[in-house]
Amino acid sequence: MDEAVRRRELQAAIARVAGGDRAALRLVYEATSAKLFGVLLRILNDRSEAEDVLQEVYLTVWRKAGAFDEARASPITWLVAIARNRAIDRLRGTRLGRASEPIDTAEQVPDPAPLAAETLEIAQENARLNDCLDELEARQNAAIRAAFLDGLTYEELAQRQGVPLGTMKSWIRRGLAKLRACLER
Repeated sequence: MDEAVRRRELQAAIARVAGGDRAALRLVYEATSAKLFGVLLRILNDRSEAEDVLQEVYLTVWRKAGAFDEARASPITWLVAIARNRAIDRLRGTRLGRASEPIDTAEQVPDPAPLAAETLEIAQENARLNDCLDELEARQNAAIRAAFLDGLTYEELAQRQGVPLGTMKSWIRRGLAKLRACLER
């Protein structure tokens, strides 16, 4: 069917809806509900909300079909505008509903961030660890950082340094012993 023909049929159906013709409202619904539902779903991002708002759209069409002016907009443009406005109203309503909680409830909202004292303590522990790592021989420092911070295996470290696996394990074992002693001071 040609686009102009569909447009004229939709205009005629909306005019009949203005006169109280329920069958005409069914025609408007069948011709436009899929498109309007898609618009609502994109705006609301919730299927249930989109279905509710779609029903409101057709109630608005039933009440305001007489206000449709084909000189100002095509039928689908008019319907999409109604759907869009209803969806925005719904979004505003749910945001305002959430925003209208009593201020006293704010005390009950947990703050996932660590306390300032904990943050300071962690920073001091990290600084102490870095100072102790810096006291190690360069090769032990590098091996321990690569193994425990970068997640490399002893085998990968040994290959990277060109040393036997046993030597790498000894470097790390001796480095960890020195690190433990430093941290216990």
